[in-house]
Amino acid sequence: MDDVIIIGGSFAGLAAALQLGRARRKVTVLDTGLPRNRFAGHSHGLLGHDHKPPLDILAGARQQLARYPTIKLVSARADSVSGAIDDFNVLTGDGESFGARRVILSYGIADQMPDVPGFAESWGTSIVPCPYCDGFEVAGQHWGLVWSGPQSHNQARLFHDWTDRLTLFADGHDIAPDIRADLARRSIPVVEGQITGIARHGGHSATVKLDLGPDVAVDILFAHPRNKPSASLHESLGLATVDTPSGIALKVDERRETSMPGVYAAGDLANPGMPSVTTASWQGAMAGIFAQQSMLV
Repeated sequence: MDDVIIIGGSFAGLAAALQLGRARRKVTVLDTGLPRNRFAGHSHGLLGHDHKPPLDILAGARQQLARYPTIKLVSARADSVSGAIDDFNVLTGDGESFGARRVILSYGIADQMPDVPGFAESWGTSIVPCPYCDGFEVAGQHWGLVWSGPQSHNQARLFHDWTDRLTLFADGHDIAPDIRADLARRSIPVVEGQITGIARHGGHSATVKLDLGPDVAVDILFAHPRNKPSASLHESLGLATVDTPSGIALKVDERRETSMPGVYAAGDLANPGMPSVTTASWQGAMAGIFAQQSMLV
């Protein structure tokens, strides 16, 4: 039996495995090889790895983990988790069974692309969600922001640190009069109508096609589509969740433990704030350390 099974081997999961491996705990990491940021050409803001392709960073991390004899990386999808603290069982899609005293869930989330031609194809290049991840490279250029709810108002204010040229696309949403007045005060134009298509022009630039009025070209488009956990294991376990503007996140305490004793969570799956590689790595490390400490006798 393992000490810990980690479900999801991206930044959070591998960071947890590293801490546990260094504590000489027996760990198995199950991973499908489909991290959320696989569409991005580069990852930014991670100290020591700034402006590197995220898949390259992960490949390097897996190589580094190979020096720890108690860590096993398995390419598999976890289909079910059952049991209780000190006696969990994980069954993979290949029919293989793993037992462990603790479980860390770090399988992340999947962005739900709207049914707009060109949107999915532009995701991670011309369309991005995070100014901290991609804003520096396009600072001072013409940005677009797709309205997704009241939180978009704060994003419009936030973007001012990177650019003075921002166009907001209402995309068929009602925007409150007081917010419209504030946007006008900030000289942020609001383009009415629904987005009917996205045309990418290489690099970051894109043209936004609308059902009302002419097309609008921007140097980069920021959008925040709904997302959902990339697996449903938390549902079968009955874990508590919290609502966020873009979806749900697992509820964890200050030790990264979920509502079920012995089950921990880290990364985008359990981050109701602004997700990032740095945050995912930190949360994964903490989940690993607290899982280890929970097994002390």
